[in-house]
This record gives sequence, C-alpha cells and structure tokens, in this order.
Amino acid sequence: MPCDWREAGDRLAGLLASRLRELFALALCAFWLGSAAAAVPTALPLGDAQSAFNALEIGQVWVDPAGTVTLEQVLLHGKALFLPNRADNIYALGEHGTLWYHLRLVRGRSERHGWVLAFPMPALDAVTVYQQDAGGRWLAETAGDTVAVAAWPEPGRYPHFRLDLPPGQPRDVYVRIRHLTSANFPVQLMSEVAYDQRIQIEYLALGLTFGALMLLIAVCLAQSVIYRDAAYAWYAMYALTTMLGVGAYTGVAAHLLWPGFGALRDAPPAALAILAVAAALLFVRGLTGISARHAVMDRVVYATGLAGIGMAALYPFLDKPVALAMLAAYILASSAMSVAIAVAGWRRGDVVGAWVLAASLPYALTLTMPLARLFGLLPVSFATQYAIVVAMAVQVPLLLVALNIRSRERHGAEIREQALSSQDALTGLLAPHLFHDRLRQVVARYKRDKENSALVFIDLVNYPRIKDYYGSAVAEQSLLRSVIKLRRLLRDVDTVSRIGEARFGLILEGVSSRIAVTDRAARLIAAGLMPLQGLKPDVTLQFHIAAVLLEERAAEAPELVEALDGLLRGMSPRTRRPIRFLEPQNTEPAPLSSDSSLLESDSVPPRAGPVGLVSPSPFTRSANRQ
Repeated sequence: MPCDWREAGDRLAGLLASRLRELFALALCAFWLGSAAAAVPTALPLGDAQSAFNALEIGQVWVDPAGTVTLEQVLLHGKALFLPNRADNIYALGEHGTLWYHLRLVRGRSERHGWVLAFPMPALDAVTVYQQDAGGRWLAETAGDTVAVAAWPEPGRYPHFRLDLPPGQPRDVYVRIRHLTSANFPVQLMSEVAYDQRIQIEYLALGLTFGALMLLIAVCLAQSVIYRDAAYAWYAMYALTTMLGVGAYTGVAAHLLWPGFGALRDAPPAALAILAVAAALLFVRGLTGISARHAVMDRVVYATGLAGIGMAALYPFLDKPVALAMLAAYILASSAMSVAIAVAGWRRGDVVGAWVLAASLPYALTLTMPLARLFGLLPVSFATQYAIVVAMAVQVPLLLVALNIRSRERHGAEIREQALSSQDALTGLLAPHLFHDRLRQVVARYKRDKENSALVFIDLVNYPRIKDYYGSAVAEQSLLRSVIKLRRLLRDVDTVSRIGEARFGLILEGVSSRIAVTDRAARLIAAGLMPLQGLKPDVTLQFHIAAVLLEERAAEAPELVEALDGLLRGMSPRTRRPIRFLEPQNTEPAPLSSDSSLLESDSVPPRAGPVGLVSPSPFTRSANRQ
C-alpha cells in the first residue's frame, strides 16, 4: 500500500507539472501574438469621401536617440518598439536623434484619387519617406530645409511626398525625421485633389501679401525720386528686407527664388530674419527722431541695428545651438527697443510715436510664439507659424502711415522755410528779389512783344513818424492796413511786393494809360486818409506814388527802379502832388484831331497840365490847383 500511494503521488505531480508547462506556453504564445498585433497595426482605409487625415493621430512613433538605426534594422528588430502617438507630443531630438513614423495604409479598389504625405513645416530640417515599389523594394525620398529645394522629389514650400498605394493592397510607409529644435512635427495625409487646392489657397494668400509689399516698395521708391526724400528710400529698403525675410520663413523664397542654392543649408531664413529686425529697428530710430531727446538710447539702438548686420553674416558659420540662441536674444532685444522707442514718442504726444507703437506692439507680442515654439514650449500649428507673418504684414503699412505723417510735417516746415525766402514775413507780399526778377521779365517782354505795363512805387511817408510816436507795433499795423487797401485796388494778375521798409512796388501788366494808374493811385490816397471807425490810435496813412509806363520810358529795369526811387526821394513830405510820373523820353506832343478827346482812349497821353501829373479825379485836380 505505501508503494501504491507513492506512485499515485508521483503521477499526480507529473500531471500538474505538465499542465503548468502547457499554461505557460499558452501565455507565452498569447504574449507574442499580442506583440505582433501591436507591431503590425490595422491598415487605414483611404477613400475619396474623406480627403484629409491628421497622420499624427493614426500613426505610430519611435525615437532613436543616437540616430544610427537604419530602415533594415527597423524592419528586423524595431517594429515592436513603435507606440501610438498623440498630436500634441513635443519631441526633443537634439543634434543626433531621429524620429520614426510608421503608417499602414490601404486604398480602396474603386477609389480614383492618389494620396500625398505632407509636412507643413517649412523650417523642418530633413525628412525621409520610405515606401515599397511594385517589386517590393524599399525606396527613399528626402526633403527638408537643409536640402536644396531642387533636389526634393517635388519642389514646394514644405516637404511633401506622393504615396504609391496600389488599390486594395495594404502598404507600410516609414518616415524618418531629423530636426534640431523641439517640435511635434505635423504630418498631413491628404488626397492629391485636397492638397492641390490647399496649395493654391496658401499661395493666393501669400501672393496677395507679397504683392502688397512690392506695391508699397515701388510707390515709396517713386516718392523718393519725386520728392527727393531719402526717408522713402530707407523705407523701401526696410520693406524689401522684411519681404525677403517673410519669403524665406514661409519657404516661398527657397521654392521660387533660390531653389538650387543649398550651400548655407537652413541658414538663410534665420539670417534674413535678423536683417529684417535690424532694418525695422534702424528705420524706427530714424522715424521717431530719438537722437534729439534720448542721446544714450539712440546710440544703443544704432549700435544694435548695425550689430544685426554682422550677426546675419556670422550666423551660417556658427554651431546651430549657439546661432539659435543668438537669434532669439537679438530678436527679443530689438523688439523691446522698438516698443520702448514708440512708447517714448507716444508719451510726449507725438502722433508718429503712436503709429509706431501700434505697428510694433502686435509684432512684439506675436514674436513670442515662434520663439516659444523654437524651444519646445508650444506645438507647431498654423497660429504659431504664421501669426508673425500676419503681424509683419500689418507692421509694414502702419509704419508707412507714420512715415507719411513725418514726411508731411517735414515738407510743411520746408514749405514754410521756402515761403520765408519768397515772401515778406510781415505782409506776405512777394520778396524784393523776386519782384525785381519779375520786373526784368516784364521789361524784356515789352521789348520783344510790345506788351505794355506800368511800374508803380508807393511810399507810406508818415511811417517813420508813426513808428517814433506810437511804436513798432502800430507802425507794423499801418503797413498791414496799407496792404489791405492795396489788395482792394489790384487785380489777381498784378504783382505787388514790399521792396523797402515802408515802400511797395506794383507791376500792372496790360495797363497802357496814365489815367488808369492815376485813378487807382488817387483811390489809394483817399482810402489812406479816410479814418477807420473804432481804430485806436486813430492813425491815417499818407502815400506818395511814383509811376512810369514802359511805352513812355523804354529803359532797363535797374534804370527804371533808380529813376522812380529818385522821383520819390525828391518829393516833399507835405507835397500837394503825391502822384507823379516819370517824364517820357519823347516829349513832343502828338497831333490831335478835332474830335479827339482825352477820355476816349486810355492810351492817349495828356495834352496839358503840369509835367509828370495827370489825374482826372476830383482829389487830384484839387491837388493840382493847390
């Protein structure tokens, strides 16, 4: 019996061990089957009904920290390492790390459209897509910011790849990404139709932006030439630099301007960004004119702007981590300086400063988004990539408005300065040198075309007494009253100027009669003697007038001026003949017919009377009798 119990126990122990081994084998098989199922995901069906997918949410990822794993190694040993991805995951790959994507796709048998794998990130360093051809061989295509666009499988603003998906056959697609800075690396799976439409819309928006910038540049260059204002040329240079920076940042420049240039790898966008910021800083400095009020700040801003040019030239030759740190520091410092300059101008009530602040503040705020994305603090999205482009597109025209305001102020000051050189500061009449130029032109035209004119000099003879008795203010008021009275008697075509302290000169073109001149002179004298109601002190104006008709005295302009000056100086302050003419060169009387009359024609000289005086008005006749 003991032997039977011992044998039964041994058999039971062996049976239990056998069952445990079977359970362990089953568990091991289940584990390997689960791993295999995780390594080989279900193929995503692609159809014409849905034209776009976010590949970050449907693919699997794996990070290779050393960046040494090849596709063959991934196919042999690495499939089990791939894990599902989240769209907001940010990966810090560093200088050597790589990120692998795995997609398993199948296109329906009856679907017509092809598919594209797009990476809407123009600054992406390098991306390689692996897919199989009809013979099962793996083919690799590479694109990215560090590769010349001409070497891409299909040139564009950002990398994109056409997928070879035979209808009804599941295919694996592997993607390897290299990028220095932290990012979530957006991946879009789109039908060819949807992709082409999206590209057209993107280029339409960018084309409108660049077209507006080019129009502003052309207009400013034209204004610089027309108005001879260098400020518009500086603005055009700033706008051109900004446009190139935006073009490089969005990938348009590499696609359309220098597709075959890859010597500097991914340095042009960052270098042009530094140049654009430096140009904006220098332009704002000149526009706000801080040198007159903040000398220290002006020197710092000027040195920072010039340093940006050197940094842009040095950027391609620095290690990329150092270069990126320099880029971030310079852009932040320059933006802060622009805002500080604008705030200083706005606080002192400068309209230009307010416009500069409106242009600089949104740019400075949106600038934090790409910088935060650069250091992995924000994911790559449309907002974080293109908010800065929108801000720069707004900044450029706002600065043009500020420039127009400043230019108008400057031109207004220049016009006032020119007016001081062409007009009398007190009366606003024509300056003496311009009056004498006009007189020479009139004399020359008379000699050439026989177009008669009259030259009249008028003295306010009691001006010295008014000045001595009442002071300079009342004397100047008397001159202004004289101008008002003169204006009432003259035509718009007549030339009037203040040619002395209290002397006015008139050129009456088309006047060929002494009667017309005398009539105006008599009315001026009468208006000066007429008291002005309510005027304190009650000051009358006394005028002496000397005139000459060119047809009577065909001399040069300086001789006529000297003769009229002598005629006025020869008059007594209390003369009873305040209106006098220079004697004509030919004093022989012209024969008169029996029916002629002095009043029938203004062109007939007087027959009688004192030499040098003819006046049909009662005032002048009474003066002649006296």
